[in-house]
Amino acid sequence: MSRLVDLSHRITEGMTTYKGLPGPHICDFWSREQSAANYDDGSTFQIGRIDMVANTGTYLDAPFHRWEEGADLAGLELDQLAALPGLVVRQPWENGLSVGVDKFEGLEVGGKAVLVHTGWDRHWGSDAYFSDHPFLTAEAAEWLVDHGAALVGIDSHNIDDIRVRARPVHTILLRAGVPICEHMTGLGALPDDGFAFTAAPPKIEGMGTFPVRAFALLS
Repeated sequence: MSRLVDLSHRITEGMTTYKGLPGPHICDFWSREQSAANYDDGSTFQIGRIDMVANTGTYLDAPFHRWEEGADLAGLELDQLAALPGLVVRQPWENGLSVGVDKFEGLEVGGKAVLVHTGWDRHWGSDAYFSDHPFLTAEAAEWLVDHGAALVGIDSHNIDDIRVRARPVHTILLRAGVPICEHMTGLGALPDDGFAFTAAPPKIEGMGTFPVRAFALLS
């Protein structure tokens, strides 16, 4: 029997995803009380409003996030985002923050969503989440591009090492048209392979990042 596994963090009022960026403000645009006057049969409706930056919660980066000429969210094809064969690569953060080529060598990653499980999501919502987190090396990103990975995700604060003023992994993957899914959670509930992965954002022109409901379908 097939089973769905949610791989996304919940978005809540005022939460912090990335220090320095504002948290979302979630409110009613049209409340149930306001709507009551418009109907004679007792119907009421809520129309919500959310004001937030694109990098909120679990989100997907399209090439446009890094490269002006790259595909924006509307430019991504569904076969880049949905029902991708998935593969989990495991490196517990206690064993080292840097995820290098050695973790991927020998794996068949072509056409697959490669999800890096570090366990860092256990720090979500705490100050520890924002610093000294796991990340991929530039060499690992080059290897994944060279071997045809379709999408790369991680359950960490950033796929790059933010202790330095450079973002080589974003640069390499997004230049090659490989979307990135960051701030994932629940990867420990997945098998190493044999599942389908989906992380599809809205089809928005002129934006390179947006939250997703990332999930896996286990058969």
